[in-house]
Amino acid sequence: TQVKGAFSEVVLAQEKLTGRVFAVKCIPKKALKGKESSIENEIAVLRRIKHENIVALEDIYESPDHLYLIMQLVSGGELFDRIVEKGFYTEKDASTLIRQVLDAVNYLHRMGIVHRDLKPENLLYFNPQDESKIMISDFGLSKMEGNGDVMSTACGTPGYVAPEVLAQKPYSKAVDCWSIGVIAYILLCGYPPFYDENDSKLFEQILKADYEFDAPYWDDISDSAKDFISSLMEKDPTKRFTCEQALRHPWIAGDTALCKNIHESVSRQIRKNFAKSKWRQAFNATAVVRHMRRLQLGSSMGSSMDASNSPNSQRNTLSFCGYRYEKITVFTAPVSSISPLFRNLG
Repeated sequence: TQVKGAFSEVVLAQEKLTGRVFAVKCIPKKALKGKESSIENEIAVLRRIKHENIVALEDIYESPDHLYLIMQLVSGGELFDRIVEKGFYTEKDASTLIRQVLDAVNYLHRMGIVHRDLKPENLLYFNPQDESKIMISDFGLSKMEGNGDVMSTACGTPGYVAPEVLAQKPYSKAVDCWSIGVIAYILLCGYPPFYDENDSKLFEQILKADYEFDAPYWDDISDSAKDFISSLMEKDPTKRFTCEQALRHPWIAGDTALCKNIHESVSRQIRKNFAKSKWRQAFNATAVVRHMRRLQLGSSMGSSMDASNSPNSQRNTLSFCGYRYEKITVFTAPVSSISPLFRNLG
C-alpha cells in the first residue's frame, strides 16, 4: 500500500524483530534537492514532539538514495469517515474531539511550534475502537516560532486559513486557533463556514470573517457552542482565544455541550460537502493491518526478507486482498543528526 505526498510516499512496514507495524515516509534524496529546508524543518519539529494526540516520529534511517521516517501507525481512519459511519453523534462528542486537538496544539504552542495546516484531513483516529483518541498528523508546514513570534509565509489550506495569513500580514500561533474554530464549526453542521467556487470570493469571505450560524442547521446547536466557535473564529488575532482560553471555555471544560443526537443532519452535510477522502481511497491502514493479522504474514515476510538483506535490495512487494504491500528492509545505521545527511546530498 502506497500513499504519495508532495515529494514522498508512505508505505506500511513491519519490524522483523517485534512484528510491530509502522508507517514509513520514504523520501528520495534526489527529490530533496532545493527542498532540504522543508524536510529538515519537519524532522526538527517531529523530533521535539512527544504527545499522546500527535503522531510520533519513531526513528530515522537513510540509504544511499532515500531518507526513511519511521512513523507511528494510526489505523482508525479519518475524522469525517468515522462520524459518517456512526449511528449516534452529539455536541458532546464534538467537544471531546476538539478538547483533544486543543490539548495537543496547546502543547505545540508551549514549545514554540505552530502547525499552520490544521484541517480535518490531518486528524486521524489512533485505532478502530469506538473510544479511540484522535491524532494530529502532517507537520510538513509546521514552523518553530523565532524570537519575534511572528511569521509571514503564506501557507496552509485555503478554507482553514486565518484572515491574517491571506492578508499577508505577520502572524503567530493564533492561526492554529482559527483553524480549530473552523474544524469545530464543521463538526457541528457538516459544512464549511466559508465556501465559494471562486477562490477570490472565498478569500474575501475569510478576510472579512464573514460566516453565519445558518438555520435550520444550527437551530439545535447550543449557544455555548456558537460562543466557543466565535471566540476562535475572531478576525482580530489579538482578541482571538488562545488554546489555553479555549480549553477553559464551558463548552470544553464544563457541561454545556448538548447530548442530543445530531448525526443525521451532520452526516448528510458531510457526505454532500466533503468528497470521500483521498487518504481513505489510497490507504486504509485498518484493513491492511487486519488482513496482515488474519493471514499471519509477519513470519513469511520475515523469512522472505532475510534473503534480500543487501543494500541494493531494499524492498519486497506482494499483493493481497487488493492491497499492494511494500516491506522496507530496515537499515543498520539510524541518522543521529540530520545535518550531515543534507551536507552530503549534492
